[in-house]
Amino acid sequence: MYELPEDIKMLRELAIEFTAREIIPRAEHYDQSDEWPWDIFQKAREVGLVNLNIPEEYGGMGATALEECVISEAMAYGCSGIQTALMLNQLAILPLLIAGSDEQKRRYLPWIADEGKVAAYCMTEPDAGSDVAGIKTTAVRRGDTYLLNGLKTWITDGPVASFFAVFAKTDPEAAHKGMSCFIVERDWPGVSTGQPLKKMGQQAAQACQVFFENVEVPVANRLGEEGDGFRIAMQAFDISRPGVATAAVGVSWRALDEAVAYAGERTAFGQPIAHFQGVGFMLADMAIRVEAGRLLAYKAAWEVDQGVRNTMSASIAKAYCAEAAMKNATDAVQVFGGNGYSREYPVEKLMRDAKIYQIYEGTTQIQQMVISRELYRNR
Repeated sequence: MYELPEDIKMLRELAIEFTAREIIPRAEHYDQSDEWPWDIFQKAREVGLVNLNIPEEYGGMGATALEECVISEAMAYGCSGIQTALMLNQLAILPLLIAGSDEQKRRYLPWIADEGKVAAYCMTEPDAGSDVAGIKTTAVRRGDTYLLNGLKTWITDGPVASFFAVFAKTDPEAAHKGMSCFIVERDWPGVSTGQPLKKMGQQAAQACQVFFENVEVPVANRLGEEGDGFRIAMQAFDISRPGVATAAVGVSWRALDEAVAYAGERTAFGQPIAHFQGVGFMLADMAIRVEAGRLLAYKAAWEVDQGVRNTMSASIAKAYCAEAAMKNATDAVQVFGGNGYSREYPVEKLMRDAKIYQIYEGTTQIQQMVISRELYRNR
């Protein structure tokens, strides 16, 4: 019989209780206020539900990928915008965990673990989204420093970040092999951020443009060697995509619960609408998506924890769970009928929040490209 280990089940229950107490009652406020949820972030830090992947020797929990996933799922059930804002640190520090030296980790990880700082992952540019190798930001070496110039956009948590993991071209002629990664501090001369961008959903997870104008970055802040950036980014996505997939499962799960509750109470022609096959089958399909998505995402996370290459399973989980979240959210709106189109009911927000899962951390189409490539990897 398949079951989560007891310690992970306890962690999951803690996250569910925290979500019910701290996130769900505040979700509407943060959806409408365009504020970053500092108060919820601090409470989550106090109970150990954020900054999970920082190793214990640097002041963190050293949580497994599966442990991260059960927390992501529970928090996204309450509000995927708040969940993304709170847990983005775990993506932002992956380049540091993958390629950073002990000295670099001792310098920056305590900012996150002990001081409650926020970091951001700077890859996307106006002309480089899915085409990661197409970034135009450059880092030109001048002795012991690099001169960093470029523009990043849609940088989640950028407005509140204290430092950034920045991907730039150190050899623009070498395509993906010319990409490198750097830790860049927010208060360095030449670093600036724009106002939070207006978005369809996930309002609590503020995103902005980040500008780098002749920023002097010490060579000591390069992660790995020159040209390691693409490898670092791909390894980071293999680790992070199961967590994104389980957050999408959280949205699917919430949509299912809201639809089941509403269909059981709303009556038409003298009976609950759940009794009509057209609605009942829709609810059944929603439940199938939740269960299938959860198991796909948990498998991809388990492979991370076992040290198994998970590129294909991570892409399968990300693609399936993203599509499932959008379908469950739109089906929930359909079950609610006209009420589902109203902001007085939670499914309207779920539909706005769900769409981004099909886009960020690799669109569904990019996942399909990865999967199709992996099918022929060893043939």
